[in-house]
Amino acid sequence: MSDHGINNQAQRMDAMYGLQRHFYDFTRKPYLLGRDMVIASLHVPDGGTVLEIGCGTGRNLIRIAQAYPSARCFGIDVSKKMLQTARRNMVRDGVADRIMLAAADATMFDPELLFGEKKFDRVVISYALSMIADWKEVLLAGAHLLSPRGTLYVVDFSDQSGLPGWFRKALRSWLAWFSVTPRDNLADQIAVIARMHGYAHTFRRIYKGYAAVAEMTAR
Repeated sequence: MSDHGINNQAQRMDAMYGLQRHFYDFTRKPYLLGRDMVIASLHVPDGGTVLEIGCGTGRNLIRIAQAYPSARCFGIDVSKKMLQTARRNMVRDGVADRIMLAAADATMFDPELLFGEKKFDRVVISYALSMIADWKEVLLAGAHLLSPRGTLYVVDFSDQSGLPGWFRKALRSWLAWFSVTPRDNLADQIAVIARMHGYAHTFRRIYKGYAAVAEMTAR
């Protein structure tokens, strides 16, 4: 496992998830909404490559590998402890031979050095931007890694605009305990980066604004 790009955020994430990683997927399932919707929409080409930025316990990568048997999957995360759990989960589910993992900072990593790949057909960022201070840099990095006609998929918390104010306040207070901050200007940033690269893009809120799904596709 490479230490490429690891900074002090790794220590914070390891401390936060050192214990939580053992029951992370079970506790997050009820409220990390839209992840399987994104996986179903990937339509990875035969033999295509998929990179997940902030792969955590490997939950999404495992489902991607199962849904697209010919895909070559890759994942990075800043937390080595989460990656230890991801490796065990992948062995358990019989897909470890089709997924490569590396410890890396999402804002500064070299995929060719880590994986021998310069570009990817699909890049996925699932509920990671709301945990990364330099989230705009992560979006820029993800957009830069797209192969021709490749697509970047983002799913994360949104502004909860269609939900009661008390719910929004309670949710955000609770998320703050886990250093999670919904990016209310995600739609604007997706549009800015898409224009910068000449990419097509879409953005939609789901579940009354509880979460949002965005796509950027290289032309």
